Amino acid sequence: MEPNDLGKTSTGMQANVAALLSYVLGPITGLIFFLIEKENKFVRFHAMQSIIVFGALFVLQIVIGIFVRIFIVIHLYFFLPVFTLLYPLVGLVALVLWILLMVKAYQGEKFKLPIAGDIAEKNS
Repeated sequence: MEPNDLGKTSTGMQANVAALLSYVLGPITGLIFFLIEKENKFVRFHAMQSIIVFGALFVLQIVIGIFVRIFIVIHLYFFLPVFTLLYPLVGLVALVLWILLMVKAYQGEKFKLPIAGDIAEKNS
């Protein structure tokens, strides 16, 4: 499947490849491509969406881990199963989104997630 003409990039690579690569290491590669890509709105959109989505999921996993430790320390074992199940669930959601967003970016599609996509579109 040949992607549409997505325009020229300042990196010299195809826009769909640059957009895909902005998701490879989540917010790290998203930030790299957002900073180095000055011309292409498609690449900048995907880079910003990567920063927002995977940055938020990373923070969410840290917060869940902190809550689990707090519940262990203060002996609130009642809530422990809920949070210990949330941790892998967030990881699974991240994996599915990671694959989906990379595929959509490579296909040349500007696939917008509900909240993060709107924010990324405004800031790209």
